[in-house]
Amino acid sequence: MTQLSFHSPIGDLTLSEADGKIVALDWGWSPFSEPTPFLARAKGQLDDYFDGLNPDFHLALDADGTDFQKKVWQAMTLIPYGKTMTYGEIADNIGSHARAVGTACGMNPIPVIIPCHRVMGKDGKLTGYSGGEGVETKKFLLELEKATL
Repeated sequence: MTQLSFHSPIGDLTLSEADGKIVALDWGWSPFSEPTPFLARAKGQLDDYFDGLNPDFHLALDADGTDFQKKVWQAMTLIPYGKTMTYGEIADNIGSHARAVGTACGMNPIPVIIPCHRVMGKDGKLTGYSGGEGVETKKFLLELEKATL
């Protein structure tokens, strides 16, 4: 596994790659940062995102999780830039329950690229976020996208 660390508006981030696929995006700096062409391209897409350029991420992903978690994460990738859905709406779409969807969101190993920040509580309420500064990071990302809060 190779990693690339970089500064972003939401703090230091580290992308991890295995076999030509993104496997994680973590907060913090890795002492083992080693740029590869794929990681440089992924960082470029994230830079565009943080610059407000509404990128459509074109990256191979390999998020490690259960089949259910992967189903939730796939559903999150379908939420358009600047839009939000509730945990309940996703649950209805995949035949599950809001609480289970929330748990899977919290386990997302590739936040921002798999946009768990676009998932809201009932009635559009801002709820927890597992990365950075929690809800403040989620709010920042939604404001960056000019999403209606």
